[in-house]
Amino acid sequence: MTTLVPAKPGPFAFDVETTALVVIDMQRDFLEPGGFGSALGNDVSLLSAAVEPLQRVLAAARELGMTIIHTREGHRPDMSDCPPAKYARGEFIGTDSPKGRILIRGEYGHDIVDELAPLPGEIVLDKPGKGSFYATDLELILRNGGITSLIVTGVTTEVCVHTTVREANDRGFECLVLSDCCGSYFPEFHEVALRMISAQGGIFGWVGSSSDLLSSLPVGARA
Repeated sequence: MTTLVPAKPGPFAFDVETTALVVIDMQRDFLEPGGFGSALGNDVSLLSAAVEPLQRVLAAARELGMTIIHTREGHRPDMSDCPPAKYARGEFIGTDSPKGRILIRGEYGHDIVDELAPLPGEIVLDKPGKGSFYATDLELILRNGGITSLIVTGVTTEVCVHTTVREANDRGFECLVLSDCCGSYFPEFHEVALRMISAQGGIFGWVGSSSDLLSSLPVGARA
């Protein structure tokens, strides 16, 4: 059954069976004090607004049996997969923090916040870059699962979310970005990034809200 969600630049149509919910980098290192975000001097509380609406979307997706994919940005303990150019502009990567080594796989801060913790059977994809397709098997997972559409959420809007949507668009996936389920340390970047996605007839995809998505779903799945 096709579901229509009010969105910009027009309604977004998708089938639950061929759609995946992608939750990008909702990690302690980005959302909580003591991690990468705060080490750079950012107000990490700005990202927390996305948690509650995303909880509702996640609950509805689970109720519907949708494919759910969580991503985590980070690196191997020896940092052999961290390009020198990235490290030069992210000097705190690999350094010690109250949550362990920053953005290092296996550390406490690298994992997803408790409120959005993956359930058994949900895909958790570790990625070394901004985009979720780069140096991962995401495309293979989606193709093998018959997925053609993505509902994209997470942080930050203008970096990892935007990069993933652009990558997905180039690969032929239709993307709906939920504006209130994303966040940025810079509110003005968040707003402009969303406008860029839906500009020119949806050059990269569609932008909608969690409330519009949830109200469009079958009654039993509305959170």
